[in-house]
Amino acid sequence: MSKGLFDLTGKVAVITGGNSGLGLGFARGIAKQGGDVEIWGRNAGKNRDAVTELEGLGIKALARQIDVGDEQAVITGFNAAMADWGRVDTVIANSGIPPNAPSTLEMTAEHWHGLLATNMHGAFYTLREGARHMVGRAKAGEAGGSLIFCGSLSMFHGIPALGNYAAAKAGIGALIRSMAAEFGPYGIRANIIAPGMIKTGISGENTEPNAIDQHFMAHTPIPRVGWPADFEGIAAYLASDASSFHTGDTIVIDGGSAIFPPYHFPSDPRS
Repeated sequence: MSKGLFDLTGKVAVITGGNSGLGLGFARGIAKQGGDVEIWGRNAGKNRDAVTELEGLGIKALARQIDVGDEQAVITGFNAAMADWGRVDTVIANSGIPPNAPSTLEMTAEHWHGLLATNMHGAFYTLREGARHMVGRAKAGEAGGSLIFCGSLSMFHGIPALGNYAAAKAGIGALIRSMAAEFGPYGIRANIIAPGMIKTGISGENTEPNAIDQHFMAHTPIPRVGWPADFEGIAAYLASDASSFHTGDTIVIDGGSAIFPPYHFPSDPRS
């Protein structure tokens, strides 16, 4: 077990949507540094598989079948986590559903509110309850804690038909900055990880690049798509004491795609 800069021995992370994709990538990164992990997901089978994999890394892992859109379920889940672990050091609000409307004009109230119930309100409940326990511990004499939100490049880019998805990401981005300011005196930091094009359960975990992959690869300085493994390191860093002075930030991990599109002219040798 690592005892280095990002050592997480004795720390506990709660990760929503942690049974696959980016969430499981975050969990692996924390587990590889010795941190114990509790994952929340609605699929019991995937929860069990994720726990088995994480335990294989030599740490303790638990899973709870929780719908983060249900406020009381989130409150109950954190109370149960505290009963089982005695502490929560890192909370990663990662649960989300993909865009669900073909266009803004066809985005119904059901589309709008249905997505925000999980992606925005669920993230708020998760981060709020995590902060509540961290503040309580700080008042008892042990300051510290890390609140992390999984954002998206849609926070910065105008993307057709992703209005509700982008609104949820940008809204929680503002919440994270507010939490960083409010909870900093308790040693609690709050940050956002904004992924680029990542091959997950939503976009397909097959290794062969498809047409969408190839498009992004051609417009990314590091010419490949991202994988959940690319997020293990940032999760370990933000969960560790090495990030104790890092808060209110949005950390973009996208191979450079966010800085590249306006300058990608046909003369580029990859065009």
